[in-house]
Amino acid sequence: MEEQRRAEQKAERENAEREIESGSTLTRKERRRASEHSRLSALTVYAIIAREGEEELRRPTSSLWWSGIAAGIGISTSVFAQGLLYANFPDDPNRWLISSLGYSVGFVLVILSRLQLFTENTLSVVLPMLSEPSWGKLGLSARLWAIVLTANFIGTFLTAFFVLAMSVEVGGEPAGYVKAMLEVSHHAAETQGWEALVKGIPAGFFIAALVWMLPSSKGFELWVVMLFTALIAAGGFTHVIAGSTEMFMLVVDGQISARDAFLQYLAPTFAGNVIGGTGLFAMLAYGQIHAEI
Repeated sequence: MEEQRRAEQKAERENAEREIESGSTLTRKERRRASEHSRLSALTVYAIIAREGEEELRRPTSSLWWSGIAAGIGISTSVFAQGLLYANFPDDPNRWLISSLGYSVGFVLVILSRLQLFTENTLSVVLPMLSEPSWGKLGLSARLWAIVLTANFIGTFLTAFFVLAMSVEVGGEPAGYVKAMLEVSHHAAETQGWEALVKGIPAGFFIAALVWMLPSSKGFELWVVMLFTALIAAGGFTHVIAGSTEMFMLVVDGQISARDAFLQYLAPTFAGNVIGGTGLFAMLAYGQIHAEI
């Protein structure tokens, strides 16, 4: 009975689409314009993202690995841009809010370059598993997560190491922008443990929502990415990959230990991002369309 109802709903949607396309009152050019300005249905967005997720699950390990390292290096430009703005507005009462705009730079680079960022995969590779759950897809998802997360961390660590190693000025002092990056990183490190987990949930939710909105953005992808990623920084929320650049800079600079960086910040932030991206948004996104599949 349930399958018959779904088949009838699908047939109704297809008939409605054919009626619109064959409408005699519109020219072909007008129908094309109407199609361009129509909103994508939730089911269509789901199908687009699920298909992309399926493609990612089948990608070779080497492709995921190098794309993940590139994403780790690319996302580090968020900390660089944030540090630059932070250094150039020292007396402004809105200094932190202004510097938060720089936080979006790395996300724009990584997302629009189609690089492998772990928090994007908390939605895209999970949707295919929700629609057709199997041990095989669970294993493929775990494989992709492990490869991408490790590669992202390697990329952010390499960036942190070379930024500190290659930016020392005469007298052994780091460059001004590096001092600002360390100051921003120290501010991020103040959020630890349970607080880092709780603040990681909204960040994971926002990134998953961003991924869900991109197919409907139609030329406004840049603004969508900037809006939600700047919101993460302005709200003081925690992001495991961008945050790893900050933690690794403090580790390389000797301000915190690697153990504290992972246990006090990265591990709880990872959990929060997964809860927000997969546990909340992915489940809600799937819940609104599962009866229509």
